[in-house]
Amino acid sequence: MKPEHIVMQASYYPKELSWLSFNERVLQEAKDKNNPIIERIRFLGIFSNNLDEFFQVRVADVKRRILLNKLPDANFDEDEALMQQIQDKVLKLGQDFNVIYDDILVALNEHNIHVDRPEQLSDFHQQWLLAYFKSEVLEHLSPILLDQNKNYSEHINDTMTYLFVEMRHEKSHYALLEVPTNRLPRFVQLPAEKTRRHKTIVLLDDIILYYLEQVFASFFSFNAIRGFAIKLTRDAEYNLDDEIEEGLLDKMSKGLKQRLRSEPVRLVYDSALPGEMLKALRRRLGITRYDALIPGGRYRNFRDFLAFPNVGRRYLENRPLATIRSHTFDHFTSVFDAISHQDILLYYPYHTFNHFLNYVRQASFDPDVLQIKVNIYRVASQSRLIGALVNAAKNGKKVTVMVELKARFDEQNNIQWAKNLDEAGIKVIFGIPSLKVHSKLCVIHRKEHGQIVQYAHIGTGNFHEKTAKIYTDFSLFTRDPEICEECDNVFKFIEHSYKHFKFKHLMVSPVNARERIDELIDEQVTLGKKGHIFIKVNNLVDKELIDKLYIAAQAGVKIRLIIRGMCSLVPGIKGFSDNIKVISIVDRFLEHPRVMVFGSAEHTQVFISSADLMTRNLDHRVEVGVPVYNRSLQQVIIDILELQWRDRSKARVIDAEQRNHYVRRGNKKKIRSQIAIHDYLKKWESNRAHQ
Repeated sequence: MKPEHIVMQASYYPKELSWLSFNERVLQEAKDKNNPIIERIRFLGIFSNNLDEFFQVRVADVKRRILLNKLPDANFDEDEALMQQIQDKVLKLGQDFNVIYDDILVALNEHNIHVDRPEQLSDFHQQWLLAYFKSEVLEHLSPILLDQNKNYSEHINDTMTYLFVEMRHEKSHYALLEVPTNRLPRFVQLPAEKTRRHKTIVLLDDIILYYLEQVFASFFSFNAIRGFAIKLTRDAEYNLDDEIEEGLLDKMSKGLKQRLRSEPVRLVYDSALPGEMLKALRRRLGITRYDALIPGGRYRNFRDFLAFPNVGRRYLENRPLATIRSHTFDHFTSVFDAISHQDILLYYPYHTFNHFLNYVRQASFDPDVLQIKVNIYRVASQSRLIGALVNAAKNGKKVTVMVELKARFDEQNNIQWAKNLDEAGIKVIFGIPSLKVHSKLCVIHRKEHGQIVQYAHIGTGNFHEKTAKIYTDFSLFTRDPEICEECDNVFKFIEHSYKHFKFKHLMVSPVNARERIDELIDEQVTLGKKGHIFIKVNNLVDKELIDKLYIAAQAGVKIRLIIRGMCSLVPGIKGFSDNIKVISIVDRFLEHPRVMVFGSAEHTQVFISSADLMTRNLDHRVEVGVPVYNRSLQQVIIDILELQWRDRSKARVIDAEQRNHYVRRGNKKKIRSQIAIHDYLKKWESNRAHQ
């Protein structure tokens, strides 16, 4: 075998394993004792929520490939080996998770916060808990009795925890009991006792388990009863039959119902569950050898721990960072005057999202505004953006909203918004059946001095008030006539995809984004050792693009990558990818922007985009990237990236094995980039106010 072939075999890291490496970084934050204790337990919730989605989407995809192994181009052995690697890694992370959780419980005790089980409580608290169970909990408990020869997997809601219950009377009888965390608090704080200083929290799961006999005793006779927590995860994909002559809303509703009946991919259970009970459970849920069986601790659905209450001192959580306001927006009464003065760049969550909401709010009643176009991928459940759009329609504005119904896990929310918008007289479009629309555009048409002037917002994140407080994202506001016209043409392309549109400035997937990125990389290749590429994205897994970066690295181009999640590129292979360095940052805010910087000094080109560097984003979605032409704003973006590159607190090295070692500090200043960026932007806006 030739040496270069050996290199090429090692040139792509499996994206599924890379994703698990990312989630391990989340787990590292739960372990990090420098983080406030309440934040540490919430990171366990993030880890758990991430893992649920990983199985619903990525592991489900591997399972489908295995089940379709009879196809001519199938890689059955490769996929089975990958599934085993996933299982091994998940089991290892689960063991780490349990150790960290136990450590956090000890630390909570040190801060006078006890997470206790009912049997550990005082008589006073047990009496209170019994009354609480009878008055608040019991009415929400409805067992599913299990027949021996029936598959019950379709009766299980995979967002919930269940108790698998065994009642013994000569022989075993089984039942499933949902833990109703969608109707009752998962964390029940007990009343204070005069003789005790600490605060006590009991989980709803434990309350039900403690009083399990009372749930069943009225109807069943048994000598013994016991229960163990389980959680089933299903394939989150669903199929839409394009031949059916019905509306897309109806198709999507059918698709969501298919998801509820789709195949299991993972069963997580209390490791104390006896073997004979596990065997009975597998039979009744149709669990096959291709499904992941994950033994764990006592509790399931740790994602609820995202909302773990701080019943102690304020310092047990992260100190809030003061929201920064844009000087340019604040200097002008009208958002349109502000944008006309100069392009405006915001970086959430440091800047307030209210500036964007005010942009749409003012447009909704400005007499000179004629039309508003916006595309929705994810919005808040109580969305002020939707309210402003409805108000605009009431004020006689022409409003067009492109709603992406296939935004995974937000489909039901978006279906309802689409109906509400339609009822308000707003033109609702659903885009292109074969392409998911993921761009973040809002275009406003305004009449000024007898002419139609367009204003555009192009961003890297969703129009979501809640996530804008915890996701980092860029927003660019401009009235550059050519860019605004191209943004408007994106909406026309979505509505009339058969028409041909040329984009000189914007990177638009699937029209020209791949071609444009290739050209920008090639330009740096021609510069050789003088070439520079600096990219920040959530995921880098597209093999064609990775190959382009390998070629650039071999030509001497210096490449720096900040990849939050999946990275299939393998850096550091001598003579092949040793000019590529990769880091990842996981901290209190979710790093979400997509940014590309090509060249240096006066030849720098900077782009922000909605697209990750994945095949789906480049070829199978509508995505939009925009060049940032303003030199001052370019520098802000570059300065932010440089601060992140110098992070010596939360940055991990992504090496060939993805071992997640922290970037070594050496003699460098210990920079925590997310805090340093807040200080930088605060100073930058202050300087602009005094210019």
